[in-house]
Amino acid sequence: MNERSSRHRTGLPTILALTVAVLAVSSSAPLIAFAAAPALALAFWRNALAAVVLTPITYGPRRSEIVGSSRRTRFFAVLAGLALAAHFGTWMPSVQLGSVTTAAALVATQPVWQGLIAAAQGRRPTLPGWIGIGLAVAGAAWATGADVSVSAQAVFADVLALLGGIFVAVYTALGERARTELSTTTYTWICYGTCAVVLGVVCLAAGLPLAGYDNRTWLAVLGLVAGAQLLGHSMFNFALQRTSATAVSVLALLEVPGAALLAWLWLGHEPRPAALPGVALLLAGVAVFILGAARSSRVPVDPSLAD
Repeated sequence: MNERSSRHRTGLPTILALTVAVLAVSSSAPLIAFAAAPALALAFWRNALAAVVLTPITYGPRRSEIVGSSRRTRFFAVLAGLALAAHFGTWMPSVQLGSVTTAAALVATQPVWQGLIAAAQGRRPTLPGWIGIGLAVAGAAWATGADVSVSAQAVFADVLALLGGIFVAVYTALGERARTELSTTTYTWICYGTCAVVLGVVCLAAGLPLAGYDNRTWLAVLGLVAGAQLLGHSMFNFALQRTSATAVSVLALLEVPGAALLAWLWLGHEPRPAALPGVALLLAGVAVFILGAARSSRVPVDPSLAD
């Protein structure tokens, strides 16, 4: 309890980090749609280039941190990288094989799995927390226009998308454990490097091209690295040292309306009017979760607190 309380004392930096993270990851889907490259190849490059950018810092000022951390902590960081690779390897193909809207809705079940993981760890979400999770997931499903298909390929795509939601929950939970000792930079370097190695092997084994793209695609890759990866995922990882994985997972759902807005303004993908109530429901769910968590922690002014 004392460890959890100390992790939740800082309010403003956590709020700013989560705000930046949501805005940054919201650019991911539009950039992937904009790029002319296989989704797994894009996932490889965003992780590999991010790891390269972080290497001078990790092997410079942060090198002693790697050596000084426990083997258990480094193991959790590597496992988180494997889980992140599994997330990219399941969810991104599901978008190509089936319905984009269904895949987005199924991967949005992440907070449900996150709550179950937290419960298994003895940190069961509060009743308002579960209500907020339910509202947020239902809102994400409504906003993305989830539908049901009966074709074998669509069913397979749905299973991949659901696995993608489970793997990203596992990734976040493992990151929460690793961040107890490692700084954001060191943890993300280990995690992104592991993920890049796994995805690189998968791309080579599958014969997916990792080069030969046009300039537009390389610009999209750089945008993914600078935005969704270094600012988005890294800021989520920063917040994991100060709030729970469940809270981060629920707040990450704000990517759904954020991506829709960017796709509308940039790519001309006008949102469906029928999706607007879902966006409102999603936002309401996030608000219920945060306010309920803050009330249970007896710190009503700090929305970065979690169950």
